[in-house]
Amino acid sequence: MTPGDPAATADRRRLVLSFLAFTLLLAGYYLLRPVRDALIAGQGAETIKYLSSAVFVTMLVIVPVFGWLVPRVPRRLLVPLLYGFFVVNLGAFALAFAAGSSALVARGFYVWVTVFNLFAVSVFWSRMADVWPEAAARRYFGRVAAGGSLGGVLGPLLAHELARGLSPAGLVALAAFFLLGAALCVAALPAGATAPPPVKSEPGLAEVFSGLVQITQSPFLAAIALLVALGSVAGMFVYIEMARLAASAYPDAAARTAFFSGRDFIVNAISGVLQVAVVGLIAARLGVRGALVVAGTLVTVSFVALGLSPTLAMLTVTNVVLRCTEFGLAKPARDMLYTVLPRDAKYQAKNVIDTAVARGSDMSAGWLHAVLGRFGFVLVSYAGLAAGLAALSTAVGFALGSAYRRRGGR
Repeated sequence: MTPGDPAATADRRRLVLSFLAFTLLLAGYYLLRPVRDALIAGQGAETIKYLSSAVFVTMLVIVPVFGWLVPRVPRRLLVPLLYGFFVVNLGAFALAFAAGSSALVARGFYVWVTVFNLFAVSVFWSRMADVWPEAAARRYFGRVAAGGSLGGVLGPLLAHELARGLSPAGLVALAAFFLLGAALCVAALPAGATAPPPVKSEPGLAEVFSGLVQITQSPFLAAIALLVALGSVAGMFVYIEMARLAASAYPDAAARTAFFSGRDFIVNAISGVLQVAVVGLIAARLGVRGALVVAGTLVTVSFVALGLSPTLAMLTVTNVVLRCTEFGLAKPARDMLYTVLPRDAKYQAKNVIDTAVARGSDMSAGWLHAVLGRFGFVLVSYAGLAAGLAALSTAVGFALGSAYRRRGGR
């Protein structure tokens, strides 16, 4: 940026507003996430399978509606209006919690927060693609992403410190103010003079069908879908077992909120370090295949350790390893796999894998966990099964990395 240059001044303003918007957005989400997890743990881990099914069905209904809405609302207004709608929803939840939390409200909040997470970040980056010219986007998107990393640390830190002093209603209200700030920042963004044409951030019905066809016809895409599904199943096993053990160890919602927010703080801090200092190094030294294999191996070892020591402390360590390797290693490496694919696969098939496949796997895992529980599975049993799934994902990652190299990738 050159001082006094009008273009540099515009870039500086866009950067500040984009950075603040992403910081506030993720800080708000990570205020909501531990509240959601704490409330559902109090409802009983057996409810999660029903809730994951509700999330999947809700997503199937909302995604086509959103796909219909996108081309009909001016892009400059779409994201602020959507965030404003979310703020109103949060205000309603805060009032409901203040009036006395019920099981129905807690379950509705779980579904809402999970679906909100699917849309809020993706539409933010769609707006970024609209307001930033391509050359400037290459220079500054990394700095904008750093705002998300800051919010991912700030949100759980605030939730952990405020959990005992603020009720769930207070934390939800605070998250609403953060989201309102993000909406105002996005609304204040100036338009980019040479912004690229908008790309749908969520697939409509035609895109979903086309993406599914591409996945069934391409072994490479099918393997990526399998990799995502395996990770989702193992992650849901951990999530359900953690909800069950946390409910026993922390009888009140405030203590559970502090516990879950502390976990999120550790995960986001470590993931940020991995993304900044480790992913590029591993990708440069070992390539995408090496990153996928390292991630799968670490997760496999953590599940083996959990099987040997099936306690809440070890489960928490496993959860941290699982999420850190996912956000810090596996997902960046998976995203690199799409760079050797045609444009339609990058957008249509990837969206289907990241939404329908991931959420459908969550739902299936919730019911599978319940069925296995009827056959006497306990934490050590789930750890053994998850270790097998993680080992399989390591093998799939190796095969995908090899195929990526044959297609010209590194």
